[in-house]
Amino acid sequence: MPSKNIAGKGSRFDRAVEIFKDHGGTLRTAQARRAGIHPETLYSLRDSGVIERISRGLYRLADSQPMGNPDLVTVAARVSAGVICLISALSFHELTTQIPHEVHVALPYGAEEPRLEYPPIKTYRFSGQAYTAGVEIHELDGLALRIYSPEKTLADCFKFRNRVGLDTAIEAIRFHGERQQVDVDALMHYAGICRVKKIIRPYLEALL
Repeated sequence: MPSKNIAGKGSRFDRAVEIFKDHGGTLRTAQARRAGIHPETLYSLRDSGVIERISRGLYRLADSQPMGNPDLVTVAARVSAGVICLISALSFHELTTQIPHEVHVALPYGAEEPRLEYPPIKTYRFSGQAYTAGVEIHELDGLALRIYSPEKTLADCFKFRNRVGLDTAIEAIRFHGERQQVDVDALMHYAGICRVKKIIRPYLEALL
């Protein structure tokens, strides 16, 4: 195994490690360069085992805590316009029994389709407020994760019920009602944006 001790190689390696630490232990190649880490230093850190490659152009300190969700971290780092949505958002908020086999990502119309080696992703095109409303920022393994709030995700699931399944949307409302108080005003606001108020109201009344 490669040695992780590169202290003898000079202060530029120490500075690079500190830069990684200042960014939560994870950096994209472009970020590292902007922060002053020379590509040669970056690759030496990789070859020495100090940092590890998560995905193409994405590295983290090898002695960091195990990643809680490497798939979401990779998407957060590589798909800058993406917002985690639908089944992946339900799973993040613990509102589904489903285990997503792809990362569900909302993109605005006109955005380039992401090309990732891994993880597999499934994209959905959103426009206007349907894309911008209800976005939360969560820090995950040192990176900012853009993900829709529980109420926005519920509205989205009813909007895309033919693709994710109506049962999934109903289950999510039930789980949310059991675990915490649903913000009904927010839910109906997002339902209006997604044009599913009439569809969601009877299920909401029956379950809550």
